[in-house]
Amino acid sequence: MIGIYGHMTEYMGTAYTGKGIMHKYDELLEGSRKVIFLKCLPTHALSQVLNDMALYFVKKGHNVDRFMNPGYVDKTDAVFVKELSLFILQASHPISFEPTDVGGRHQVFCFYDVYHQEQLFDQTDEVSQLVKVGKVCFEKSMVALAKAKVIHDEWEAVNIQRMDWERHSAMTEELKATIFGTIELAKQANTAHRIIGSLSAGSAHDFIPSITKRLKRRLLIKGLPGTGKSTMMRALGKEAENRGIDVLYGWCGLDPSSIDLVLFPELSIGLFDATKPHAYDAESPRDELVDIVPLCAENELLEQQIDDIRQRYQKTITTAGNHMQVAMKSQHNVRVQLDRALNIEAFEKKLQDLYALIKTMN
Repeated sequence: MIGIYGHMTEYMGTAYTGKGIMHKYDELLEGSRKVIFLKCLPTHALSQVLNDMALYFVKKGHNVDRFMNPGYVDKTDAVFVKELSLFILQASHPISFEPTDVGGRHQVFCFYDVYHQEQLFDQTDEVSQLVKVGKVCFEKSMVALAKAKVIHDEWEAVNIQRMDWERHSAMTEELKATIFGTIELAKQANTAHRIIGSLSAGSAHDFIPSITKRLKRRLLIKGLPGTGKSTMMRALGKEAENRGIDVLYGWCGLDPSSIDLVLFPELSIGLFDATKPHAYDAESPRDELVDIVPLCAENELLEQQIDDIRQRYQKTITTAGNHMQVAMKSQHNVRVQLDRALNIEAFEKKLQDLYALIKTMN
């Protein structure tokens, strides 16, 4: 039964990774009973609109997932109302999404026509220059991220060869026993996938506190690159699925094929990678450390090699962050310029139609 107030949980909407711009919207676009596509020029205006809708549903008692922009982590790109299976997203930026079921599950609200055209024309040269600068710096950042991933893979390869994988497997089996015990649910497990963080303007940002704040038990995994943190979480997730327990998988940053977080909502238990770039320590009685660092044997010769890799990696990540910071500043200025050309009256009139639709979905 829905309570008086719902909960808001924040995730990253898209991520800038070593393999390009990535998202996890596919299952929401395919599985939601209703998807509302908001089409617009680059803007900050729709962020507040989405925030207002998210708050509206929370006050109605619904649980809402709010998806934030990787470049501006205080700006909202999308919201998902779980009980209503309603997904509302900015469908033009930073990735363009197109409806495939117009007239059915998908509905489009187009905001391209809510601007003073003469102001847009007057700003063309300035906006074009900002777009050019942003594009060049963004591409440089993505090149650096791809290079950083290659270096990080090199780092992992060195650690893989000095890991005690037998002890790692034993630790994983112990966790299965302590987390799941004899639980077997007579249903098929539901799985969900979310992005928990990304490189943002100059640094990495994650939403682990928002995602895990209501859990009764958090297990913080400490380990070096390549020492099986993702492998351990993937194995625990698969075990839960086999037992009919729902699973939420999360990943963060550089490698979209990795797993950085796994949650079992029905058990109120979650595990996550608590090492850099999302370093966390135990901070309450509900927190437990899972330390796999000792499973990686010390080797002075390899340590010298790793130190060289670490320095190259840090230098490359810093370069990526610096370029991203300039790119996001340029993109922000583009949005500010375009928002100045908004026809507020036309914008508000369009919103009234959107809000009228939203109020029918309770």
